[in-house]
Amino acid sequence: MNYVIDKEKVHKVMRSNGISTQQELANMIGITKNQLSVILSSKTVPFKSSYIKLCTALDVLPFEILTINSNEDKESDSDSDDAELEQYIDVSTVIPKRTYNAVELFAGAGGLALGLEKAGFIEHGLVEIDKYAAETLRINRPKWNVIEDDIIKVADEGISKHLPDGIEIDLVSGGYPCQAFSYAGNKLGLDDVRGTMFYYFAQIVDELKPKMFLAENVRGLISHDGGKTLKTMINIFESLGYNVTWHLVKANDYNVAQKRQRVVIVGINEKYDVKYILPKPHEYKPVLRDVLKDVPSSIGEQYPLKKKKVLELVPPGGYWRDLPEDIAKTYMGKSYYSGGGRTGMARRISWDEPCLTLTCSPAQKQTERCHPEETRPFTVREYARIQSFPDEWEFSGAMGQQYKQIGNAVPVEMAKAIGLSIVHALNQMED
Repeated sequence: MNYVIDKEKVHKVMRSNGISTQQELANMIGITKNQLSVILSSKTVPFKSSYIKLCTALDVLPFEILTINSNEDKESDSDSDDAELEQYIDVSTVIPKRTYNAVELFAGAGGLALGLEKAGFIEHGLVEIDKYAAETLRINRPKWNVIEDDIIKVADEGISKHLPDGIEIDLVSGGYPCQAFSYAGNKLGLDDVRGTMFYYFAQIVDELKPKMFLAENVRGLISHDGGKTLKTMINIFESLGYNVTWHLVKANDYNVAQKRQRVVIVGINEKYDVKYILPKPHEYKPVLRDVLKDVPSSIGEQYPLKKKKVLELVPPGGYWRDLPEDIAKTYMGKSYYSGGGRTGMARRISWDEPCLTLTCSPAQKQTERCHPEETRPFTVREYARIQSFPDEWEFSGAMGQQYKQIGNAVPVEMAKAIGLSIVHALNQMED
Protein backbone atom coordinates (compact mmCIF):
# COMPACT_ATOMS: atom_id res chain seq x y z
CA MET A 1 0.00 0.00 0.00
CA ASN A 2 1.28 3.46 -0.91
CA TYR A 3 -0.68 6.58 0.03
CA VAL A 4 -0.14 10.22 -0.88
CA ILE A 5 -2.14 13.35 -0.22
CA ASP A 6 -4.23 14.38 -3.23
CA LYS A 7 -3.44 18.05 -3.78
CA GLU A 8 -6.52 18.64 -5.93
CA LYS A 9 -8.74 17.35 -3.14
CA VAL A 10 -6.91 19.56 -0.65
CA HIS A 11 -7.38 22.62 -2.88
CA LYS A 12 -11.07 21.80 -3.30
CA VAL A 13 -11.54 21.66 0.48
CA MET A 14 -9.53 24.87 0.85
CA ARG A 15 -11.84 26.67 -1.56
CA SER A 16 -14.94 25.41 0.22
CA ASN A 17 -13.54 26.75 3.51
CA GLY A 18 -12.58 30.13 2.07
CA ILE A 19 -8.83 29.50 2.28
CA SER A 20 -7.32 31.19 -0.75
CA THR A 21 -3.59 30.38 -0.53
CA GLN A 22 -1.23 27.74 0.81
CA GLN A 23 0.44 30.47 2.89
CA GLU A 24 -2.88 31.11 4.64
CA LEU A 25 -3.34 27.37 5.24
CA ALA A 26 0.20 27.06 6.60
CA ASN A 27 -0.44 29.88 9.07
CA MET A 28 -3.67 28.25 10.24
CA ILE A 29 -1.72 25.03 10.92
CA GLY A 30 1.15 26.92 12.56
CA ILE A 31 3.87 25.85 10.12
CA THR A 32 5.84 27.53 7.35
CA LYS A 33 4.79 27.45 3.71
CA ASN A 34 7.84 25.28 2.94
CA GLN A 35 6.83 22.76 5.60
CA LEU A 36 3.34 22.61 4.11
CA SER A 37 4.82 22.02 0.64
CA VAL A 38 6.73 19.05 2.05
CA ILE A 39 3.52 17.63 3.55
CA LEU A 40 1.72 17.97 0.20
CA SER A 41 4.61 16.51 -1.78
CA SER A 42 4.04 13.23 -3.63
CA LYS A 43 7.19 11.97 -1.92
CA THR A 44 5.62 12.29 1.54
CA VAL A 45 3.78 9.27 2.93
CA PRO A 46 0.97 10.52 5.22
CA PHE A 47 1.24 7.42 7.42
CA LYS A 48 4.22 6.18 9.38
CA SER A 49 5.86 3.05 7.93
CA SER A 50 5.05 1.05 11.07
CA TYR A 51 1.37 1.86 10.63
CA ILE A 52 1.50 0.77 6.98
CA LYS A 53 3.06 -2.53 8.08
CA LEU A 54 0.30 -2.99 10.66
CA CYS A 55 -2.35 -2.51 7.98
CA THR A 56 -0.55 -4.89 5.63
CA ALA A 57 -0.38 -7.58 8.32
CA LEU A 58 -4.10 -7.16 9.06
CA ASP A 59 -4.97 -6.90 5.38
CA VAL A 60 -7.02 -3.73 5.90
CA LEU A 61 -7.03 -0.20 4.50
CA PRO A 62 -5.64 2.47 6.87
CA PHE A 63 -9.03 4.11 7.40
CA GLU A 64 -10.67 0.83 8.44
CA ILE A 65 -8.95 0.89 11.85
CA LEU A 66 -9.00 4.65 12.51
CA THR A 67 -11.36 6.56 14.78
CA ILE A 68 -11.65 10.10 16.14
CA ASN A 69 -9.49 10.71 19.21
CA SER A 70 -11.88 12.35 21.67
CA ASN A 71 -8.96 13.33 23.91
CA GLU A 72 -6.87 15.06 21.24
CA ASP A 73 -7.24 18.44 22.95
CA LYS A 74 -6.11 16.98 26.28
CA GLU A 75 -3.28 14.75 25.18
CA SER A 76 -0.25 15.52 23.04
CA ASP A 77 1.09 13.04 20.51
CA SER A 78 4.68 12.30 21.46
CA ASP A 79 5.40 11.51 17.81
CA SER A 80 4.81 15.17 16.95
CA ASP A 81 7.31 16.57 19.45
CA ASP A 82 10.16 16.84 16.95
CA ALA A 83 7.98 18.63 14.40
CA GLU A 84 6.77 21.05 17.06
CA LEU A 85 10.33 21.92 17.99
CA GLU A 86 10.95 22.90 14.37
CA GLN A 87 7.94 25.24 14.34
CA TYR A 88 8.35 27.04 17.67
CA ILE A 89 10.95 28.32 20.10
CA ASP A 90 10.51 27.93 23.85
CA VAL A 91 10.93 31.58 24.80
CA SER A 92 11.00 30.79 28.53
CA THR A 93 14.69 30.04 28.08
CA VAL A 94 15.56 33.07 25.93
CA ILE A 95 17.85 35.68 27.51
CA PRO A 96 19.07 38.73 25.55
CA LYS A 97 22.81 38.64 24.87
CA ARG A 98 22.80 42.41 25.15
CA THR A 99 20.32 45.26 25.44
CA TYR A 100 18.50 45.64 22.13
CA ASN A 101 17.36 49.02 20.85
CA ALA A 102 13.82 49.57 19.55
CA VAL A 103 11.70 52.28 17.95
CA GLU A 104 7.91 52.04 18.18
CA LEU A 105 5.51 53.53 15.63
CA PHE A 106 1.77 53.96 16.22
CA ALA A 107 2.57 53.28 19.88
CA GLY A 108 -0.93 53.78 21.31
CA ALA A 109 -1.21 53.11 25.05
CA GLY A 110 2.00 51.06 25.06
CA GLY A 111 0.83 47.44 25.04
CA LEU A 112 3.37 46.37 22.42
CA ALA A 113 6.14 48.60 23.79
CA LEU A 114 5.62 47.33 27.35
CA GLY A 115 5.69 43.71 26.17
CA LEU A 116 8.91 44.35 24.24
CA GLU A 117 10.38 46.05 27.31
CA LYS A 118 9.60 42.91 29.32
CA ALA A 119 11.40 40.91 26.62
CA GLY A 120 14.54 43.03 27.03
CA PHE A 121 14.23 45.93 24.58
CA ILE A 122 15.01 49.58 25.31
CA GLU A 123 12.61 51.99 23.61
CA HIS A 124 14.45 55.00 22.13
CA GLY A 125 11.51 56.62 20.40
CA LEU A 126 7.73 56.09 20.39
CA VAL A 127 5.65 57.91 17.78
CA GLU A 128 2.00 58.56 18.70
CA ILE A 129 -0.32 61.31 17.46
CA ASP A 130 -3.20 60.80 19.93
CA LYS A 131 -2.66 63.16 22.86
CA TYR A 132 -4.32 60.87 25.41
CA ALA A 133 -2.28 57.82 24.40
CA ALA A 134 0.91 59.91 24.33
CA GLU A 135 0.14 61.15 27.83
CA THR A 136 -0.44 57.54 28.95
CA LEU A 137 3.06 56.67 27.74
CA ARG A 138 4.60 59.63 29.57
CA ILE A 139 2.74 58.96 32.83
CA ASN A 140 3.94 55.36 32.99
CA ARG A 141 7.42 55.76 31.52
CA PRO A 142 8.65 59.34 32.10
CA LYS A 143 12.04 58.46 30.60
CA TRP A 144 10.61 57.19 27.31
CA ASN A 145 11.20 59.46 24.32
CA VAL A 146 7.56 60.01 23.27
CA ILE A 147 7.31 61.73 19.89
CA GLU A 148 3.79 63.17 19.92
CA ASP A 149 3.40 64.03 16.27
CA ASP A 150 1.91 62.95 12.95
CA ILE A 151 3.73 59.91 11.54
CA ILE A 152 3.64 61.57 8.10
CA LYS A 153 5.64 64.54 9.36
CA VAL A 154 8.04 62.35 11.36
CA ALA A 155 8.71 60.06 8.39
CA ASP A 156 9.12 62.87 5.85
CA GLU A 157 11.45 64.90 8.07
CA GLY A 158 13.36 61.81 9.15
CA ILE A 159 12.86 60.08 12.48
CA SER A 160 16.60 60.08 13.15
CA LYS A 161 16.43 63.73 14.25
CA HIS A 162 14.34 62.57 17.24
CA LEU A 163 16.72 59.76 18.26
CA PRO A 164 20.03 59.74 20.15
CA ASP A 165 23.02 60.38 17.87
CA GLY A 166 24.85 57.36 16.54
CA ILE A 167 22.49 54.75 17.96
CA GLU A 168 21.91 51.55 16.00
CA ILE A 169 18.28 50.40 16.02
CA ASP A 170 17.77 46.65 16.23
CA LEU A 171 13.97 46.63 15.90
CA VAL A 172 11.27 48.87 14.46
CA SER A 173 7.80 47.83 15.63
CA GLY A 174 4.23 49.01 15.47
CA GLY A 175 0.68 48.35 14.35
CA TYR A 176 -0.19 50.58 11.41
CA PRO A 177 -3.85 50.85 10.35
CA CYS A 178 -4.80 48.65 7.40
CA GLN A 179 -5.89 50.77 4.43
CA ALA A 180 -6.86 49.87 0.89
CA PHE A 181 -4.26 50.49 -1.78
CA SER A 182 -4.80 51.75 -5.33
CA TYR A 183 -3.27 49.03 -7.48
CA ALA A 184 -1.41 50.08 -10.61
CA GLY A 185 -0.08 46.87 -12.06
CA ASN A 186 1.31 43.74 -10.45
CA LYS A 187 4.62 45.10 -9.21
CA LEU A 188 4.20 47.97 -6.79
CA GLY A 189 7.04 49.90 -5.20
CA LEU A 190 7.09 51.97 -2.05
CA ASP A 191 6.04 55.17 -3.83
CA ASP A 192 2.88 53.48 -5.16
CA VAL A 193 1.42 53.22 -1.65
CA ARG A 194 2.30 56.75 -0.56
CA GLY A 195 -0.45 58.21 1.62
CA THR A 196 -1.23 54.95 3.44
CA MET A 197 -0.05 54.46 7.01
CA PHE A 198 1.85 51.39 5.82
CA TYR A 199 3.93 53.66 3.58
CA TYR A 200 5.22 55.71 6.50
CA PHE A 201 6.01 52.60 8.54
CA ALA A 202 8.00 51.20 5.60
CA GLN A 203 9.67 54.58 4.97
CA ILE A 204 10.99 54.67 8.53
CA VAL A 205 12.17 51.05 8.26
CA ASP A 206 14.04 52.07 5.10
CA GLU A 207 15.57 55.07 6.88
CA LEU A 208 16.72 53.24 10.01
CA LYS A 209 17.49 49.89 8.35
CA PRO A 210 17.04 47.92 11.60
CA LYS A 211 18.12 44.32 11.89
CA MET A 212 14.45 43.36 12.23
CA PHE A 213 10.98 44.85 12.10
CA LEU A 214 7.68 43.74 13.60
CA ALA A 215 4.34 44.89 12.20
CA GLU A 216 1.07 43.96 13.91
CA ASN A 217 -2.35 44.09 12.29
CA VAL A 218 -5.90 42.75 12.37
CA ARG A 219 -6.72 39.25 11.15
CA GLY A 220 -8.74 40.73 8.28
CA LEU A 221 -5.48 41.78 6.61
CA ILE A 222 -5.07 38.18 5.42
CA SER A 223 -8.13 38.34 3.19
CA HIS A 224 -8.17 42.11 2.54
CA ASP A 225 -8.71 42.69 -1.19
CA GLY A 226 -8.31 38.97 -1.85
CA GLY A 227 -4.92 38.88 -0.15
CA LYS A 228 -3.45 41.55 -2.46
CA THR A 229 -2.87 44.07 0.33
CA LEU A 230 -0.75 41.69 2.42
CA LYS A 231 1.12 40.50 -0.67
CA THR A 232 1.90 44.09 -1.63
CA MET A 233 3.20 44.86 1.86
CA ILE A 234 5.47 41.81 1.80
CA ASN A 235 6.75 42.60 -1.70
CA ILE A 236 7.62 46.15 -0.68
CA PHE A 237 9.34 45.05 2.53
CA GLU A 238 11.35 42.55 0.49
CA SER A 239 12.33 45.29 -1.97
CA LEU A 240 13.77 47.18 1.02
CA GLY A 241 16.11 44.28 1.73
CA TYR A 242 14.22 42.10 4.21
CA ASN A 243 13.30 38.43 4.35
CA VAL A 244 9.67 38.49 5.43
CA THR A 245 7.26 36.02 7.01
CA TRP A 246 3.76 36.60 8.33
CA HIS A 247 1.89 34.65 11.00
CA LEU A 248 -1.56 34.50 12.54
CA VAL A 249 -1.15 34.44 16.33
CA LYS A 250 -3.69 33.85 19.08
CA ALA A 251 -3.41 35.90 22.24
CA ASN A 252 -4.84 33.04 24.31
CA ASP A 253 -1.75 30.97 23.42
CA TYR A 254 0.43 33.46 25.30
CA ASN A 255 -1.06 33.92 28.75
CA VAL A 256 -3.86 36.27 27.65
CA ALA A 257 -7.45 35.44 28.65
CA GLN A 258 -8.85 36.66 25.36
CA LYS A 259 -9.74 35.12 21.98
CA ARG A 260 -7.92 37.89 20.15
CA GLN A 261 -6.18 36.95 16.90
CA ARG A 262 -3.66 39.16 15.15
CA VAL A 263 -1.40 39.04 12.12
CA VAL A 264 2.27 39.70 12.75
CA ILE A 265 4.67 40.45 9.92
CA VAL A 266 8.32 39.90 10.79
CA GLY A 267 11.21 41.04 8.64
CA ILE A 268 14.89 40.15 9.01
CA ASN A 269 17.55 42.20 7.25
CA GLU A 270 18.79 40.06 4.37
CA LYS A 271 22.37 40.59 5.53
CA TYR A 272 21.73 37.99 8.24
CA ASP A 273 21.29 34.27 7.62
CA VAL A 274 18.73 33.89 10.39
CA LYS A 275 15.17 32.56 10.38
CA TYR A 276 12.35 33.83 12.56
CA ILE A 277 10.60 31.20 14.70
CA LEU A 278 7.31 31.79 16.49
CA PRO A 279 7.15 31.50 20.29
CA LYS A 280 5.82 28.16 21.46
CA PRO A 281 2.20 28.43 22.68
CA HIS A 282 1.75 27.94 26.41
CA GLU A 283 0.17 24.66 27.45
CA TYR A 284 -2.36 26.35 29.71
CA LYS A 285 -4.87 28.72 28.11
CA PRO A 286 -6.11 31.22 30.73
CA VAL A 287 -9.82 31.96 31.14
CA LEU A 288 -11.61 34.97 32.55
CA ARG A 289 -11.59 33.82 36.18
CA ASP A 290 -7.77 33.60 36.03
CA VAL A 291 -7.34 37.32 35.36
CA LEU A 292 -10.28 39.00 37.11
CA LYS A 293 -9.36 38.08 40.69
CA ASP A 294 -9.12 41.07 43.03
CA VAL A 295 -9.31 43.66 40.26
CA PRO A 296 -8.80 47.22 41.60
CA SER A 297 -11.99 49.29 41.57
CA SER A 298 -12.28 51.74 38.71
CA ILE A 299 -14.65 53.66 36.50
CA GLY A 300 -16.80 51.70 34.09
CA GLU A 301 -19.70 52.13 31.73
CA GLN A 302 -23.23 51.10 32.79
CA TYR A 303 -26.15 49.74 30.77
CA PRO A 304 -29.38 51.70 30.38
CA LEU A 305 -32.14 50.15 32.49
CA LYS A 306 -33.98 48.73 29.45
CA LYS A 307 -30.88 46.99 28.15
CA LYS A 308 -29.91 45.76 31.60
CA LYS A 309 -33.27 44.00 32.01
CA VAL A 310 -32.67 42.13 28.76
CA LEU A 311 -29.12 41.07 29.61
CA GLU A 312 -30.19 39.89 33.06
CA LEU A 313 -31.96 37.04 31.23
CA VAL A 314 -28.75 35.83 29.56
CA PRO A 315 -26.71 33.14 31.41
CA PRO A 316 -22.89 33.13 31.54
CA GLY A 317 -21.56 32.01 28.16
CA GLY A 318 -24.92 32.79 26.54
CA TYR A 319 -26.15 35.30 23.99
CA TRP A 320 -29.36 36.42 22.24
CA ARG A 321 -30.51 32.86 21.46
CA ASP A 322 -30.94 32.36 25.21
CA LEU A 323 -33.57 35.09 25.34
CA PRO A 324 -37.30 34.48 24.99
CA GLU A 325 -38.15 34.83 21.30
CA ASP A 326 -40.30 37.93 21.65
CA ILE A 327 -37.65 39.74 23.71
CA ALA A 328 -34.89 38.69 21.28
CA LYS A 329 -36.87 40.06 18.32
CA THR A 330 -37.50 43.37 20.04
CA TYR A 331 -33.93 43.74 21.26
CA MET A 332 -32.25 42.82 17.97
CA GLY A 333 -34.62 44.54 15.57
CA LYS A 334 -33.72 43.88 11.92
CA SER A 335 -30.63 41.97 12.96
CA TYR A 336 -32.88 39.13 14.18
CA TYR A 337 -33.78 38.33 10.58
CA SER A 338 -30.34 38.84 9.02
CA GLY A 339 -27.94 36.05 8.19
CA GLY A 340 -24.87 35.06 10.18
CA GLY A 341 -24.33 33.91 13.73
CA ARG A 342 -24.40 37.34 15.43
CA THR A 343 -23.09 35.64 18.57
CA GLY A 344 -21.79 38.95 19.93
CA MET A 345 -25.28 40.35 20.50
CA ALA A 346 -26.55 40.19 24.08
CA ARG A 347 -23.37 38.24 24.92
CA ARG A 348 -22.45 37.47 28.52
CA ILE A 349 -18.94 36.04 28.99
CA SER A 350 -18.45 32.96 31.18
CA TRP A 351 -15.84 32.74 33.94
CA ASP A 352 -14.59 29.53 32.31
CA GLU A 353 -13.78 30.88 28.86
CA PRO A 354 -11.41 33.49 27.46
CA CYS A 355 -13.09 36.79 26.74
CA LEU A 356 -14.08 37.62 23.18
CA THR A 357 -11.85 40.22 21.52
CA LEU A 358 -12.22 43.53 23.32
CA THR A 359 -13.40 46.47 21.25
CA CYS A 360 -12.91 50.21 21.77
CA SER A 361 -16.26 50.42 23.54
CA PRO A 362 -17.46 47.85 26.12
CA ALA A 363 -21.19 48.13 25.36
CA GLN A 364 -21.63 48.10 21.59
CA LYS A 365 -24.79 46.21 20.68
CA GLN A 366 -23.19 44.04 18.01
CA THR A 367 -20.15 43.14 20.12
CA GLU A 368 -21.44 42.87 23.67
CA ARG A 369 -19.11 41.78 26.49
CA CYS A 370 -21.17 41.51 29.66
CA HIS A 371 -19.63 40.60 33.02
CA PRO A 372 -20.18 36.92 34.01
CA GLU A 373 -22.10 37.65 37.23
CA GLU A 374 -23.01 41.32 37.36
CA THR A 375 -25.15 42.76 34.59
CA ARG A 376 -22.74 45.46 33.41
CA PRO A 377 -19.87 45.94 30.97
CA PHE A 378 -16.32 45.30 32.14
CA THR A 379 -14.72 48.21 33.99
CA VAL A 380 -11.63 49.99 32.73
CA ARG A 381 -9.35 48.00 35.04
CA GLU A 382 -11.05 44.73 34.06
CA TYR A 383 -10.50 45.70 30.43
CA ALA A 384 -6.83 46.28 31.22
CA ARG A 385 -6.50 42.92 33.01
CA ILE A 386 -8.03 41.12 30.00
CA GLN A 387 -5.43 42.85 27.80
CA SER A 388 -2.76 41.74 30.34
CA PHE A 389 -1.73 45.26 31.37
CA PRO A 390 -0.34 45.43 34.92
CA ASP A 391 -2.57 47.14 37.49
CA GLU A 392 -0.07 49.96 37.94
CA TRP A 393 -0.33 50.98 34.27
CA GLU A 394 -2.41 54.17 34.24
CA PHE A 395 -4.49 55.45 31.31
CA SER A 396 -5.00 59.11 30.48
CA GLY A 397 -8.22 60.86 29.49
CA ALA A 398 -11.91 60.39 30.19
CA MET A 399 -13.51 56.94 30.51
CA GLY A 400 -14.24 56.62 26.79
CA GLN A 401 -10.65 57.49 25.91
CA GLN A 402 -9.34 54.90 28.34
CA TYR A 403 -11.53 52.14 26.92
CA LYS A 404 -10.41 53.11 23.41
CA GLN A 405 -6.71 52.98 24.30
CA ILE A 406 -7.02 49.58 25.98
CA GLY A 407 -9.22 48.08 23.27
CA ASN A 408 -6.77 49.14 20.54
CA ALA A 409 -3.70 47.83 22.38
CA VAL A 410 -1.61 44.75 21.69
CA PRO A 411 -1.98 42.39 24.68
CA VAL A 412 1.15 42.87 26.78
CA GLU A 413 1.87 39.18 27.44
CA MET A 414 1.49 38.29 23.77
CA ALA A 415 3.84 41.15 22.88
CA LYS A 416 6.34 39.85 25.42
CA ALA A 417 6.30 36.33 23.92
CA ILE A 418 6.75 37.66 20.38
CA GLY A 419 9.45 40.01 21.65
CA LEU A 420 11.39 37.12 23.14
CA SER A 421 11.13 35.18 19.88
CA ILE A 422 12.64 38.23 18.14
CA VAL A 423 15.37 38.36 20.79
CA HIS A 424 16.11 34.72 19.92
CA ALA A 425 16.72 35.76 16.31
CA LEU A 426 18.79 38.81 17.28
CA ASN A 427 20.89 36.67 19.61
CA GLN A 428 21.92 34.54 16.64
CA MET A 429 23.16 37.67 14.86
CA GLU A 430 25.52 38.27 17.80
CA ASP A 431 27.29 34.95 17.33
